[in-house]
Amino acid sequence: MGSRKHNSAERRKEEKKSIAFARLGNVPTSPRKMRLVADLIRGEDVEKALYILKTCPKEPAIRLRKLLMSAMSNWQLKNEGIRIEDSQLYVKTIQVDGGRVLKRIRPAPQGRAHRIRKRSNHVTLVLGSRNENINLEEENQETKE
Repeated sequence: MGSRKHNSAERRKEEKKSIAFARLGNVPTSPRKMRLVADLIRGEDVEKALYILKTCPKEPAIRLRKLLMSAMSNWQLKNEGIRIEDSQLYVKTIQVDGGRVLKRIRPAPQGRAHRIRKRSNHVTLVLGSRNENINLEEENQETKE
């Protein structure tokens, strides 16, 4: 590996250490159904997102709630001594990608066969803190002056 690639890989690795995220892979739900629930919580505060997922009647909401709780605990591990309530956490990004597709065959009339696609998805959830954004803006204003 060249030195530029190595340096950029190290830089990305260091950036990932400060980001609190959680991944969920091979969820046996179609990506389209999961995106409907993911769109409800994108950009929301963590407390509000948990409430939305708790009251949502759809099945993917249960899995996303567990994923959000996992991301919150990951944030807590990286930021010891800081309370979640004080940091104003929010769902920065949530991304639902298509996963593996299991293909099955169902018998159809007159000797034909219809293909059934059992879809799955991968979900990546990243948390952000609204306090960090405010602190960064204040620092930028101070350096301009």
